[in-house]
Amino acid sequence: MKMEIIRPEPPRFASFEEERVHIKQRLAAGFRLFSKFGFDEGVAGHITARDPVQPDCFWVNPFAMHFSQIRASDLSLVSHSGEVLEGRPVNAAAFAIHSRVHAARADVVAAAHAHSLHGKTWSTLGRPLDPLTQDACAFFDDHAVYEEFNGVIYDTEEGDRLAACLGARKAVIMRNHGNLTVGQTVDEALWWYITMERSCQAQLLAEAAGKPWVIDERNARQTFEQIGTPYAGWLQFQPLWDRIVREQPDLLS
Repeated sequence: MKMEIIRPEPPRFASFEEERVHIKQRLAAGFRLFSKFGFDEGVAGHITARDPVQPDCFWVNPFAMHFSQIRASDLSLVSHSGEVLEGRPVNAAAFAIHSRVHAARADVVAAAHAHSLHGKTWSTLGRPLDPLTQDACAFFDDHAVYEEFNGVIYDTEEGDRLAACLGARKAVIMRNHGNLTVGQTVDEALWWYITMERSCQAQLLAEAAGKPWVIDERNARQTFEQIGTPYAGWLQFQPLWDRIVREQPDLLS
Protein backbone atom coordinates (compact mmCIF):
# COMPACT_ATOMS: atom_id res chain seq x y z
CA MET A 1 0.00 0.00 0.00
CA LYS A 2 1.37 3.39 -1.01
CA MET A 3 0.45 6.64 0.69
CA GLU A 4 -1.07 9.23 -1.63
CA ILE A 5 0.91 12.47 -1.51
CA ILE A 6 -0.23 15.83 -2.87
CA ARG A 7 2.92 17.25 -4.39
CA PRO A 8 3.76 20.92 -4.97
CA GLU A 9 4.15 21.97 -8.58
CA PRO A 10 6.46 24.49 -10.29
CA PRO A 11 4.88 27.92 -10.71
CA ARG A 12 3.17 29.14 -13.85
CA PHE A 13 3.59 32.72 -15.06
CA ALA A 14 1.23 35.25 -16.57
CA SER A 15 4.02 36.91 -18.56
CA PHE A 16 7.68 36.57 -19.49
CA GLU A 17 8.39 39.62 -17.33
CA GLU A 18 6.91 37.87 -14.29
CA GLU A 19 8.98 34.79 -15.06
CA ARG A 20 12.10 36.95 -15.33
CA VAL A 21 11.61 38.27 -11.79
CA HIS A 22 11.16 34.72 -10.50
CA ILE A 23 14.29 33.47 -12.27
CA LYS A 24 16.45 36.32 -10.99
CA GLN A 25 15.30 35.81 -7.42
CA ARG A 26 16.00 32.07 -7.58
CA LEU A 27 19.43 32.80 -9.03
CA ALA A 28 20.23 35.22 -6.21
CA ALA A 29 19.09 32.59 -3.69
CA GLY A 30 21.45 30.13 -5.34
CA PHE A 31 24.44 32.39 -4.82
CA ARG A 32 23.54 32.95 -1.17
CA LEU A 33 23.22 29.20 -0.62
CA PHE A 34 26.49 28.48 -2.44
CA SER A 35 28.21 30.95 -0.12
CA LYS A 36 26.54 29.41 2.93
CA PHE A 37 27.72 25.95 1.88
CA GLY A 38 31.28 27.15 1.24
CA PHE A 39 31.18 26.83 -2.55
CA ASP A 40 32.71 30.29 -3.06
CA GLU A 41 36.42 30.77 -3.73
CA GLY A 42 37.71 34.19 -4.75
CA VAL A 43 36.22 35.21 -8.09
CA ALA A 44 35.67 31.63 -9.26
CA GLY A 45 32.22 30.20 -9.91
CA HIS A 46 29.14 31.24 -11.79
CA ILE A 47 25.47 30.37 -12.05
CA THR A 48 23.47 31.46 -15.08
CA ALA A 49 19.84 31.48 -16.13
CA ARG A 50 18.39 31.96 -19.60
CA ASP A 51 16.30 35.13 -19.86
CA PRO A 52 12.67 34.35 -20.81
CA VAL A 53 12.22 37.76 -22.45
CA GLN A 54 15.39 37.50 -24.55
CA PRO A 55 16.20 33.76 -24.82
CA ASP A 56 19.56 34.41 -26.51
CA CYS A 57 20.73 36.13 -23.31
CA PHE A 58 21.40 34.94 -19.77
CA TRP A 59 21.63 36.38 -16.26
CA VAL A 60 24.86 35.85 -14.34
CA ASN A 61 26.73 37.12 -11.27
CA PRO A 62 28.81 40.29 -11.70
CA PHE A 63 32.55 39.74 -11.77
CA ALA A 64 34.29 39.79 -8.35
CA MET A 65 31.10 40.27 -6.31
CA HIS A 66 30.94 37.88 -3.36
CA PHE A 67 28.17 35.30 -3.57
CA SER A 68 26.94 36.26 -0.08
CA GLN A 69 26.15 39.82 -1.20
CA ILE A 70 24.34 39.18 -4.47
CA ARG A 71 20.73 40.39 -4.79
CA ALA A 72 18.42 39.85 -7.73
CA SER A 73 19.00 43.46 -8.79
CA ASP A 74 22.79 42.94 -8.92
CA LEU A 75 22.70 40.34 -11.69
CA SER A 76 24.08 41.11 -15.14
CA LEU A 77 22.36 40.31 -18.43
CA VAL A 78 24.71 39.04 -21.16
CA SER A 79 23.99 38.09 -24.77
CA HIS A 80 25.36 34.92 -26.34
CA SER A 81 27.62 37.16 -28.41
CA GLY A 82 29.23 38.60 -25.26
CA GLU A 83 27.52 41.99 -24.93
CA VAL A 84 26.66 43.04 -21.37
CA LEU A 85 23.16 44.50 -21.74
CA GLU A 86 22.50 45.21 -18.07
CA GLY A 87 24.67 45.38 -14.98
CA ARG A 88 28.39 45.18 -14.31
CA PRO A 89 31.12 43.33 -16.26
CA VAL A 90 31.14 39.54 -15.90
CA ASN A 91 33.70 36.78 -15.56
CA ALA A 92 35.15 35.97 -19.00
CA ALA A 93 35.22 32.27 -18.12
CA ALA A 94 31.52 32.44 -17.22
CA PHE A 95 30.79 33.73 -20.71
CA ALA A 96 33.04 31.20 -22.47
CA ILE A 97 31.41 28.27 -20.69
CA HIS A 98 27.80 29.26 -20.14
CA SER A 99 27.11 30.98 -23.45
CA ARG A 100 28.04 27.77 -25.26
CA VAL A 101 26.07 25.50 -22.92
CA HIS A 102 22.96 27.66 -23.30
CA ALA A 103 23.44 27.83 -27.07
CA ALA A 104 23.84 24.05 -27.36
CA ARG A 105 20.97 23.09 -25.06
CA ALA A 106 17.63 24.75 -25.78
CA ASP A 107 16.12 22.78 -22.87
CA VAL A 108 18.57 24.22 -20.35
CA VAL A 109 17.31 27.22 -18.39
CA ALA A 110 20.14 27.30 -15.84
CA ALA A 111 23.71 26.11 -15.36
CA ALA A 112 25.83 26.08 -12.20
CA HIS A 113 29.59 25.81 -11.74
CA ALA A 114 31.84 26.48 -8.76
CA HIS A 115 35.18 25.39 -7.33
CA SER A 116 33.74 23.57 -4.31
CA LEU A 117 36.19 21.41 -2.36
CA HIS A 118 34.89 17.89 -2.87
CA GLY A 119 33.83 18.39 -6.49
CA LYS A 120 37.22 19.68 -7.55
CA THR A 121 38.98 16.99 -5.50
CA TRP A 122 36.93 14.22 -7.13
CA SER A 123 37.53 15.76 -10.56
CA THR A 124 41.27 15.06 -10.28
CA LEU A 125 40.52 11.34 -10.56
CA GLY A 126 38.96 11.75 -14.01
CA ARG A 127 36.20 9.25 -13.18
CA PRO A 128 32.42 9.37 -13.15
CA LEU A 129 30.66 8.93 -9.82
CA ASP A 130 29.57 5.43 -8.87
CA PRO A 131 26.03 4.75 -7.60
CA LEU A 132 27.19 4.28 -4.02
CA THR A 133 24.23 5.98 -2.33
CA GLN A 134 20.60 6.66 -3.07
CA ASP A 135 21.43 10.32 -3.71
CA ALA A 136 24.26 9.50 -6.12
CA CYS A 137 21.81 7.48 -8.23
CA ALA A 138 20.41 10.81 -9.47
CA PHE A 139 23.51 10.89 -11.70
CA PHE A 140 23.42 7.28 -12.85
CA ASP A 141 24.17 7.24 -16.59
CA ASP A 142 23.43 10.98 -16.61
CA HIS A 143 26.79 12.69 -16.23
CA ALA A 144 30.01 12.84 -18.24
CA VAL A 145 33.72 13.49 -17.65
CA TYR A 146 35.38 16.26 -19.65
CA GLU A 147 38.97 15.06 -19.93
CA GLU A 148 40.70 18.24 -21.08
CA PHE A 149 42.40 20.75 -18.84
CA ASN A 150 43.87 23.82 -20.52
CA GLY A 151 43.85 26.31 -17.66
CA VAL A 152 41.09 28.87 -17.17
CA ILE A 153 38.47 28.52 -19.91
CA TYR A 154 38.48 31.82 -21.78
CA ASP A 155 37.95 30.37 -25.26
CA THR A 156 34.42 29.77 -26.53
CA GLU A 157 35.77 26.92 -28.68
CA GLU A 158 36.61 25.05 -25.49
CA GLY A 159 33.18 26.01 -24.22
CA ASP A 160 31.76 24.28 -27.29
CA ARG A 161 33.80 21.13 -26.56
CA LEU A 162 32.60 21.14 -22.97
CA ALA A 163 28.97 21.53 -24.09
CA ALA A 164 29.43 18.65 -26.55
CA CYS A 165 30.80 16.46 -23.76
CA LEU A 166 27.85 17.36 -21.53
CA GLY A 167 25.50 16.32 -24.33
CA ALA A 168 21.95 15.75 -23.11
CA ARG A 169 23.04 14.96 -19.54
CA LYS A 170 22.46 16.90 -16.33
CA ALA A 171 26.10 17.23 -15.26
CA VAL A 172 29.72 17.08 -16.33
CA ILE A 173 32.83 16.53 -14.23
CA MET A 174 35.54 18.85 -15.54
CA ARG A 175 38.84 17.06 -14.89
CA ASN A 176 41.19 18.93 -12.52
CA HIS A 177 38.61 21.70 -12.33
CA GLY A 178 35.22 20.87 -10.78
CA ASN A 179 31.59 20.16 -11.67
CA LEU A 180 28.96 21.81 -13.83
CA THR A 181 25.25 21.02 -13.61
CA VAL A 182 22.26 22.12 -15.69
CA GLY A 183 18.50 22.10 -15.35
CA GLN A 184 15.17 23.04 -16.88
CA THR A 185 14.70 25.38 -13.91
CA VAL A 186 17.14 27.36 -11.79
CA ASP A 187 16.02 25.29 -8.82
CA GLU A 188 16.90 22.02 -10.57
CA ALA A 189 20.37 23.12 -11.68
CA LEU A 190 21.17 24.35 -8.17
CA TRP A 191 19.98 21.15 -6.51
CA TRP A 192 21.99 18.95 -8.86
CA TYR A 193 25.12 20.95 -8.05
CA ILE A 194 24.55 20.74 -4.29
CA THR A 195 23.80 17.02 -4.24
CA MET A 196 26.61 16.23 -6.70
CA GLU A 197 29.09 18.00 -4.43
CA ARG A 198 27.86 15.89 -1.52
CA SER A 199 27.98 12.72 -3.62
CA CYS A 200 31.62 13.46 -4.46
CA GLN A 201 32.29 13.94 -0.75
CA ALA A 202 30.54 10.67 0.11
CA GLN A 203 32.53 8.67 -2.45
CA LEU A 204 35.83 10.20 -1.37
CA LEU A 205 35.07 9.29 2.25
CA ALA A 206 33.86 5.80 1.37
CA GLU A 207 36.92 4.97 -0.73
CA ALA A 208 39.22 6.36 1.95
CA ALA A 209 37.59 4.04 4.50
CA GLY A 210 37.59 0.88 2.39
CA LYS A 211 35.97 -0.77 -0.62
CA PRO A 212 32.36 0.47 -0.85
CA TRP A 213 29.44 -1.59 -2.13
CA VAL A 214 28.12 -0.30 -5.46
CA ILE A 215 24.37 -0.35 -6.06
CA ASP A 216 23.51 -2.79 -8.86
CA GLU A 217 22.45 -1.43 -12.24
CA ARG A 218 18.77 -2.39 -11.97
CA ASN A 219 18.28 -0.68 -8.64
CA ALA A 220 20.45 2.29 -9.58
CA ARG A 221 18.36 2.87 -12.69
CA GLN A 222 15.11 2.49 -10.78
CA THR A 223 16.30 4.96 -8.16
CA PHE A 224 17.34 7.36 -10.92
CA GLU A 225 13.78 7.33 -12.23
CA GLN A 226 12.58 8.24 -8.74
CA ILE A 227 15.02 10.99 -7.80
CA GLY A 228 16.87 11.98 -10.99
CA THR A 229 14.07 13.65 -12.94
CA PRO A 230 13.77 17.40 -13.58
CA TYR A 231 10.74 17.54 -11.27
CA ALA A 232 12.61 15.75 -8.49
CA GLY A 233 15.48 18.23 -8.81
CA TRP A 234 13.07 21.17 -8.64
CA LEU A 235 11.24 19.72 -5.63
CA GLN A 236 14.39 19.00 -3.62
CA PHE A 237 15.39 22.65 -3.84
CA GLN A 238 12.19 24.06 -2.33
CA PRO A 239 13.13 23.64 1.36
CA LEU A 240 16.46 25.35 0.67
CA TRP A 241 14.63 28.23 -1.01
CA ASP A 242 12.34 28.62 2.01
CA ARG A 243 15.32 28.55 4.36
CA ILE A 244 17.49 31.13 2.60
CA VAL A 245 14.65 33.58 1.89
CA ARG A 246 13.62 33.53 5.55
CA GLU A 247 17.22 34.02 6.68
CA GLN A 248 18.26 36.58 4.03
CA PRO A 249 15.18 38.26 2.53
CA ASP A 250 17.26 41.11 1.09
CA LEU A 251 18.35 38.77 -1.75
CA LEU A 252 14.92 39.30 -3.35
CA SER A 253 15.45 43.04 -3.87
